[in-house]
Amino acid sequence: MAQFTRYIGVDYSGAETAESSLKGLRVFMVTGSGDPVEVPTTHPARKYWDRRSLAEWIAARLSEDTPTAIGIDHGFSFPEAYFERHGLDRSWPAFLDDFCRHWPTDQPHTYVDFVRDGIAGAGALRSGNSTWRRLAERRAGGAKSVFHFDVPGSVAKSTHAGLPWLAYLRGFCLNAHFWPFDGWDVPAGRSLVVEVYPALWSRDYDPGDRTGDQHDAHVIARRLAEADRDGRLAEWLAPSLTAAERRVARYEGWILGVE
Repeated sequence: MAQFTRYIGVDYSGAETAESSLKGLRVFMVTGSGDPVEVPTTHPARKYWDRRSLAEWIAARLSEDTPTAIGIDHGFSFPEAYFERHGLDRSWPAFLDDFCRHWPTDQPHTYVDFVRDGIAGAGALRSGNSTWRRLAERRAGGAKSVFHFDVPGSVAKSTHAGLPWLAYLRGFCLNAHFWPFDGWDVPAGRSLVVEVYPALWSRDYDPGDRTGDQHDAHVIARRLAEADRDGRLAEWLAPSLTAAERRVARYEGWILGVE
């Protein structure tokens, strides 16, 4: 029996500012046993989603009494080496708070590159190394480091742009379970927010006339729905990790579907 009744896939973008209309920011949704449908932006003056409007829309969905699984395509945390370098508590909520103080990429008129270049925030005090990868990224094979900027397939910019909005959602949506930070087991009736890597699944589906960004969001929503119905989602939420690996993943995060 499926645990959720609605599934949302988000292909993220860290381009420009939180208020910018971004062609690469796409959302697809599956309701019940239906097919994935693209969700248009709620902003009346824009053709595409912006990060702020999307976060508000997701918060509204998570606040509804509809168990929903949401997959977002960017890193949810940083590698162990980052916590070590900066002397941070091994706590995801504390990490988010600290990150937002140094990388205020959710603020108006603030590009990720503004923080990287020292124009805004204090990113130099919370930097990382492009050779650092989380355990889940190493297990996933081709997944790049969350600090590997300015290369094809990079998730660094989208991660640095998206983390403050995870903090926003976590503070706003008390009924949401951010996996695995809130625990490996998702309580019945709760909505689920997970990190995904659509490259694991995208080749299994014909993209048709969808753009690459549309296809990734479509695949995330579709795979979540199919996996919940056939039992794979429950297996993915319980990856084969040692006790030590599970402790690290509680603050590094994990990519759904990676073993």
